[in-house]
Amino acid sequence: MKNLKRQWKFFVVLIAGAVGLISQFALHSKSLFSIGNLQFPVHAIIIDIIGILMAISLLLEIFHDWKTGRYGVDILAVIAVVSTILIGDVWAEWMILVMMTGGETLEDYATGQANKELRALLDKTPRIANKLVDGKITEVKVDDLQVGDTVLIKPGQQVPVDGQIVKGTSSFDQSSLTGESVPVTKNPGDELMSGSVNGDVAVEMKVTKAAKDSEYQSIVALVKSSQAQPAKFVKMADRYAIPFTVISLIIGGVAWAVSGDATRFAEVMVVASPCPLLIAAPVALVSGMSSMSAHHIIVKSGPTLEKLARAKTFAFDKTGTLTENQLIVDQVVTDDKSFDQKELQSLAASVEQQSSHVIASSLVKATDKDLIHPVTNLKETTAQGVEGDVDGKHVKVGKLSFVAPGHEKLNVTSTAVYVSVDGKFAGYITLKDKMRPESPKTIERLRRQGAEDIMMLTGDHKQVAEKVAKEAGITDVRSELLPSQKIQAIKDVPKHLRTVVITGDGVNDAPSLTAADVGIAMGAKGATAASESADAVIMVNDISKVNDAVAISKHTMKVANIDVLTAIGVVIIIELIAFTGVIPAFWGAILQEVVDMITISLGLLAKTKPSDKQFGLEEK
Repeated sequence: MKNLKRQWKFFVVLIAGAVGLISQFALHSKSLFSIGNLQFPVHAIIIDIIGILMAISLLLEIFHDWKTGRYGVDILAVIAVVSTILIGDVWAEWMILVMMTGGETLEDYATGQANKELRALLDKTPRIANKLVDGKITEVKVDDLQVGDTVLIKPGQQVPVDGQIVKGTSSFDQSSLTGESVPVTKNPGDELMSGSVNGDVAVEMKVTKAAKDSEYQSIVALVKSSQAQPAKFVKMADRYAIPFTVISLIIGGVAWAVSGDATRFAEVMVVASPCPLLIAAPVALVSGMSSMSAHHIIVKSGPTLEKLARAKTFAFDKTGTLTENQLIVDQVVTDDKSFDQKELQSLAASVEQQSSHVIASSLVKATDKDLIHPVTNLKETTAQGVEGDVDGKHVKVGKLSFVAPGHEKLNVTSTAVYVSVDGKFAGYITLKDKMRPESPKTIERLRRQGAEDIMMLTGDHKQVAEKVAKEAGITDVRSELLPSQKIQAIKDVPKHLRTVVITGDGVNDAPSLTAADVGIAMGAKGATAASESADAVIMVNDISKVNDAVAISKHTMKVANIDVLTAIGVVIIIELIAFTGVIPAFWGAILQEVVDMITISLGLLAKTKPSDKQFGLEEK
């Protein structure tokens, strides 16, 4: 609503100017009344009324900002408007109003999508559940489920509320909630989290928590809570506000005192209008956002670029962010000298070729097609493994307890499948989450661009997390974290290591993306809760774009700072000229427009390509 209000202000000012032009130059309207030497024709009355209303509105915003400890340059805009009203320079007043409301509208354009954070997360919340009543399925609203109700979870369905399995065994994909890259097998008596996705077998579940208290809904609440407490941030233009305001008021006050004419003060205030200062940063930021878009990065607000340029700490989710959320074969370990690694993998992949389990499909995909042979007498035991005959051998693949019940427990920390041939244990195959090829280089480049701390926040197991972190070049590893613990890890980052940027892709990342100073989502696979909760979204499946985002932000802020300082310097020079009285208010406003054009032109340089150093491409 605030953005809409600002846009209407801009449109009202433009309409008032159009009406004023028609009234003065087409209809040649005469003055309706006068006060002293000031004449008030129709166009002057219209523009003055709007100017007074705009000044009052801006004053109210200024007082509100002062209460929150924020000091901006808006006070000069109010003084400039009031000054032009007092000396009767209507068109100088109108130009100031145009630039004042136009700068706000431009800034709002750069932040137009900032209110969409919760849409996808709420859209993905389970709404309908299959309640079992006397053995019959009844569709009910999730919110109507009571603790103790029995619910049927069909294959591929999302678990609607937290509960406990009472019948059936299946694997559940919890990656979007916990970050675990491998589906977890759940048996009767095991707990289920809402938001996890069932595998291939229907199960019956007893409700243990109402919808409002369940895991998925608690994540939604965390996002709302994090968004309701955004980090305080001072915009770049405001950092120059106090010195620029003081200098301008001193020049105007001295001009009044020396000349003894209040008009001289008004003339200085007109050229001291902060329009160039107000528009410099928005133009540069919009240009930077355009450059981001050209690099397949969507940035939702201008201040995001300011924060990215100052970033000192970077946090990454593991599954789907640093990794591709795709398992690959890590090791093939044989226990029987009659089988080599190649043959063991061939036998295992051959038996697994018809299974839809993520581990099975990953193993088959990682095996040469020539090594996958026909299988007969295939039998799958849910949540245990598969068995069949390959080349005259009976092969079993799955859990150790399934393939070799009497075998002693092995100390294998990775995701693994075990293999037996003709009833004898033959070995095992470990799998790991496939690292994005660009991840190590991304971490290295971030350090070159000034990152002081890089950490990995994941819900996956410690051993898995540490392996991935080592391969990526990250030493600060936080594993087995729930969404609330990720938020706490971000909050615990010391002040000297802020600003904090976090990159993620899952539902479980949504709260931390909102809680961080800057949240970046890997959104190539569609509009997920993560991308809706983020400040920036990478639209291609390439994590190196985080580097590009930082580089473009640094370049944009460099241009913006040069632009703002240039605008301040030029305006102060014009103020000193106006001090002498040689610049009437109207021509002062025209000069302001010239400065505005210079400001806009400089701001557009943010669309140019950053240097190799800013991109982190230079050699150490």
